Amino acid sequence: MSLADPGADAAADDIVVERIAPTDAGEVLTVQRAAFASEAVIYGDPDIPPLTQTLEQLEAELEDADGWVARIGGRLVGAIRTRESDGLLVIGRIAIAPDVQGRGIGARLLDMAETHSGAREAELFTGSLSGANIRLYERCGYAETERIDQGDGTAQVFMRKRLR
Repeated sequence: MSLADPGADAAADDIVVERIAPTDAGEVLTVQRAAFASEAVIYGDPDIPPLTQTLEQLEAELEDADGWVARIGGRLVGAIRTRESDGLLVIGRIAIAPDVQGRGIGARLLDMAETHSGAREAELFTGSLSGANIRLYERCGYAETERIDQGDGTAQVFMRKRLR
Protein backbone atom coordinates (compact mmCIF):
# COMPACT_ATOMS: atom_id res chain seq x y z
CA MET A 1 0.00 0.00 0.00
CA SER A 2 1.42 3.36 -0.96
CA LEU A 3 1.23 5.88 1.84
CA ALA A 4 2.10 8.88 -0.29
CA ASP A 5 -0.57 11.00 -1.94
CA PRO A 6 -0.28 10.25 -5.67
CA GLY A 7 -0.63 13.94 -6.49
CA ALA A 8 1.97 15.10 -4.02
CA ASP A 9 5.24 16.75 -4.96
CA ALA A 10 7.26 14.43 -2.74
CA ALA A 11 7.00 10.81 -3.82
CA ALA A 12 7.17 8.07 -1.21
CA ASP A 13 10.70 7.28 -2.42
CA ASP A 14 11.80 10.83 -1.53
CA ILE A 15 10.81 10.37 2.11
CA VAL A 16 13.42 8.76 4.34
CA VAL A 17 12.11 7.48 7.68
CA GLU A 18 14.53 6.66 10.47
CA ARG A 19 14.52 6.22 14.23
CA ILE A 20 14.32 9.38 16.27
CA ALA A 21 17.41 10.29 18.28
CA PRO A 22 18.15 12.86 21.00
CA THR A 23 20.32 14.69 18.46
CA ASP A 24 17.13 15.36 16.43
CA ALA A 25 15.65 17.44 19.26
CA GLY A 26 16.26 20.89 17.75
CA GLU A 27 14.80 19.98 14.37
CA VAL A 28 11.90 18.10 15.97
CA LEU A 29 11.07 21.09 18.17
CA THR A 30 11.08 23.40 15.15
CA VAL A 31 8.70 21.14 13.21
CA GLN A 32 6.57 20.55 16.30
CA ARG A 33 6.09 24.28 16.91
CA ALA A 34 5.28 24.96 13.26
CA ALA A 35 2.84 22.02 13.09
CA PHE A 36 1.03 22.78 16.35
CA ALA A 37 0.66 26.53 15.70
CA SER A 38 -2.51 25.78 13.70
CA GLU A 39 -3.84 23.68 16.60
CA ALA A 40 -3.29 26.63 18.95
CA VAL A 41 -5.37 28.79 16.60
CA ILE A 42 -8.16 26.18 16.36
CA TYR A 43 -8.39 25.91 20.16
CA GLY A 44 -7.66 29.57 20.91
CA ASP A 45 -4.82 28.59 23.23
CA PRO A 46 -1.21 29.56 22.48
CA ASP A 47 0.00 27.73 25.58
CA ILE A 48 -0.60 24.14 24.48
CA PRO A 49 2.20 21.78 25.63
CA PRO A 50 3.70 21.15 22.15
CA LEU A 51 4.29 24.92 21.87
CA THR A 52 5.60 25.50 25.38
CA GLN A 53 7.91 22.48 25.56
CA THR A 54 11.54 23.60 25.83
CA LEU A 55 14.50 22.18 23.97
CA GLU A 56 15.88 20.82 27.24
CA GLN A 57 12.56 19.05 28.00
CA LEU A 58 12.45 17.55 24.53
CA GLU A 59 16.07 16.37 24.72
CA ALA A 60 15.31 14.64 28.02
CA GLU A 61 12.13 13.09 26.56
CA LEU A 62 14.03 11.72 23.57
CA GLU A 63 16.49 9.97 25.87
CA ASP A 64 13.68 7.61 26.90
CA ALA A 65 11.13 7.82 24.08
CA ASP A 66 11.07 5.81 20.90
CA GLY A 67 9.82 7.14 17.62
CA TRP A 68 10.58 8.05 14.07
CA VAL A 69 11.45 11.05 11.96
CA ALA A 70 10.82 11.67 8.29
CA ARG A 71 13.21 13.57 6.08
CA ILE A 72 13.00 14.88 2.54
CA GLY A 73 16.35 15.80 1.04
CA GLY A 74 17.93 15.69 4.50
CA ARG A 75 15.38 18.13 5.95
CA LEU A 76 13.44 16.83 8.95
CA VAL A 77 9.76 17.25 7.98
CA GLY A 78 7.95 14.98 10.42
CA ALA A 79 8.22 13.21 13.74
CA ILE A 80 6.28 10.76 15.85
CA ARG A 81 7.00 9.68 19.42
CA THR A 82 5.97 6.37 20.92
CA ARG A 83 6.08 4.38 24.12
CA GLU A 84 5.16 0.76 24.59
CA SER A 85 3.63 -0.61 27.77
CA ASP A 86 1.67 -3.76 28.57
CA GLY A 87 0.96 -4.60 24.92
CA LEU A 88 -0.12 -1.03 24.05
CA LEU A 89 1.75 1.27 21.68
CA VAL A 90 1.06 4.82 22.88
CA ILE A 91 1.57 7.32 20.07
CA GLY A 92 2.12 10.99 20.73
CA ARG A 93 3.09 14.30 19.22
CA ILE A 94 2.80 13.51 15.55
CA ALA A 95 4.13 16.64 13.90
CA ILE A 96 4.44 17.33 10.18
CA ALA A 97 5.92 20.53 8.74
CA PRO A 98 3.01 22.62 7.44
CA ASP A 99 4.41 22.96 3.91
CA VAL A 100 4.44 19.16 3.41
CA GLN A 101 1.21 18.22 5.20
CA GLY A 102 -1.16 16.13 3.09
CA ARG A 103 1.62 14.19 1.36
CA GLY A 104 1.27 10.96 3.31
CA ILE A 105 4.10 11.62 5.76
CA GLY A 106 1.92 11.26 8.86
CA ALA A 107 0.49 7.98 7.57
CA ARG A 108 3.97 6.75 6.79
CA LEU A 109 5.23 7.58 10.29
CA LEU A 110 2.22 5.85 11.86
CA ASP A 111 2.82 2.78 9.71
CA MET A 112 6.50 2.66 10.68
CA ALA A 113 5.69 2.96 14.39
CA GLU A 114 3.03 0.24 14.17
CA THR A 115 5.12 -2.12 12.04
CA HIS A 116 8.13 -1.95 14.36
CA SER A 117 6.12 -2.40 17.53
CA GLY A 118 5.41 -5.70 19.22
CA ALA A 119 2.25 -4.28 20.80
CA ARG A 120 -1.19 -5.76 20.21
CA GLU A 121 -2.89 -2.36 19.99
CA ALA A 122 -2.00 1.27 19.35
CA GLU A 123 -3.60 4.32 20.95
CA LEU A 124 -3.39 8.03 20.24
CA PHE A 125 -5.48 11.08 20.95
CA THR A 126 -6.30 14.42 19.42
CA GLY A 127 -8.72 17.23 20.07
CA SER A 128 -12.33 17.12 18.94
CA LEU A 129 -11.87 20.23 16.75
CA SER A 130 -8.93 18.66 14.90
CA GLY A 131 -10.97 17.22 12.02
CA ALA A 132 -8.01 16.66 9.69
CA ASN A 133 -6.21 14.65 12.37
CA ILE A 134 -9.29 12.54 13.08
CA ARG A 135 -9.79 11.84 9.36
CA LEU A 136 -6.14 10.80 8.96
CA TYR A 137 -6.32 8.44 11.92
CA GLU A 138 -9.56 6.90 10.66
CA ARG A 139 -8.01 6.37 7.20
CA CYS A 140 -5.12 4.62 8.95
CA GLY A 141 -7.50 2.23 10.71
CA TYR A 142 -8.03 3.94 14.07
CA ALA A 143 -11.47 4.09 15.68
CA GLU A 144 -12.69 6.37 18.43
CA THR A 145 -12.84 4.67 21.82
CA GLU A 146 -13.43 7.54 24.23
CA ARG A 147 -14.13 11.28 24.43
CA ILE A 148 -13.16 13.21 27.50
CA ASP A 149 -15.00 16.51 27.85
CA GLN A 150 -12.63 19.38 28.56
CA GLY A 151 -15.36 21.66 29.94
CA ASP A 152 -14.83 24.28 27.23
CA GLY A 153 -16.89 22.80 24.41
CA THR A 154 -14.03 20.56 23.27
CA ALA A 155 -13.01 17.02 24.09
CA GLN A 156 -9.95 14.82 23.93
CA VAL A 157 -10.68 12.10 21.38
CA PHE A 158 -8.91 8.80 22.10
CA MET A 159 -8.56 6.37 19.19
CA ARG A 160 -7.27 2.80 18.99
CA LYS A 161 -6.19 0.34 16.34
CA ARG A 162 -5.68 -3.41 16.63
CA LEU A 163 -2.16 -4.24 15.41
CA ARG A 164 -2.00 -8.03 15.94
